[in-house]
Amino acid sequence: MKIAPKRFLSPIVLPFSPVGQKKRIAIIPGDGIGKEVIPEAVKVIAAAGAEVETAQFDWGADRYLADGITVPPDGFAMLERDFDAILVGAFGDPRVKTNIHAKEILLGMRFKMDLYANVRPVRLLDAALCPLKGIEPKDVDFAVIRENTEGVYTDAGGVFKQGTPDEIAVQEDINTRKGVERIIRFAFEYCERHTKIDGSPRNRVLMCDKSNAMTYAGGLWQRVFREVGGEHPQIKSEHMYVDALCMQMVRDPRPFDVIVTNNMFGDIITDLAAGLQGGLGMAASGNIHPGKTSMFEPVHGSAPLIAGKNIANPFGAILTAAMMLRHLGFDGQTDRIEAAVLEAVRQKKTTQDVGGALGTREAGEWVAKKISHG
Repeated sequence: MKIAPKRFLSPIVLPFSPVGQKKRIAIIPGDGIGKEVIPEAVKVIAAAGAEVETAQFDWGADRYLADGITVPPDGFAMLERDFDAILVGAFGDPRVKTNIHAKEILLGMRFKMDLYANVRPVRLLDAALCPLKGIEPKDVDFAVIRENTEGVYTDAGGVFKQGTPDEIAVQEDINTRKGVERIIRFAFEYCERHTKIDGSPRNRVLMCDKSNAMTYAGGLWQRVFREVGGEHPQIKSEHMYVDALCMQMVRDPRPFDVIVTNNMFGDIITDLAAGLQGGLGMAASGNIHPGKTSMFEPVHGSAPLIAGKNIANPFGAILTAAMMLRHLGFDGQTDRIEAAVLEAVRQKKTTQDVGGALGTREAGEWVAKKISHG
């Protein structure tokens, strides 16, 4: 097996089964609270008994400040070649003013590994976590499928006459037929393959855009959505402008099932959606390319103001680990993790942000023990 240079890699092997039967997971805690919550997720993976081995990488602000390296030259190729999945924490550190390491590691992984589908399930575990009146867990159970490799995040554009009264800044929104079609197809296929938590089928895909103002990109999305939707007559195709969608999401999220949208709108509405399930600390996500090594990360950022205080919510990272295990085929282990997190929420064995009084480590340990001892 080929691995990265030792200075980038500290192996942690979980002893569950013969090496030949194990899936390999790369662990990149990153910065800030990522270094606190990801160890709890790894602890829970071990408690669930998934046949995996993990290898931890120190890519992040500390490494960048030490030697100026964000990702080794063959870093992404090595991840694709040697690992089945990647579990990432968060990136961002006030000591790195340009945030260049976060851009090169996180966005680099998404773009260079072509992880084109960002999947963010939105599930409410307990009514007490939702700020909306009269909303129960059954009312918040949808997924947002976000295009992950195009749009305004391609960093296409530039600045002219910077720092003068005549300054011009251009940020291009890149949308290709290939990119739009494959994410829309992914959304319809996701709808077909996944049921709701109560076991009922998903049968609605809603495409969100701003085509009344962004006519060129919007026109492409609209045409492709109609074409692909026509190939799935059993699924209801719907459309909303992004501003109307945001209003509806906070008025009544019950109609939503699967939402597909572009990179920027997906980034915004998934943070809004996280508020329906208890905040960013409860939200999981996956960056997926079917059939290839995919990356999973909790939705929250590095939160430097609370880093190192043992108060960050580890459940987003734990639920992200569960999402990753299900992607790898460990359904039984995933079910046990999700059941343990649900019980923790119900018993308020959580951090303060979701009504409990435990620290990061203590909340993670409670979930791990619940899985181990039932």
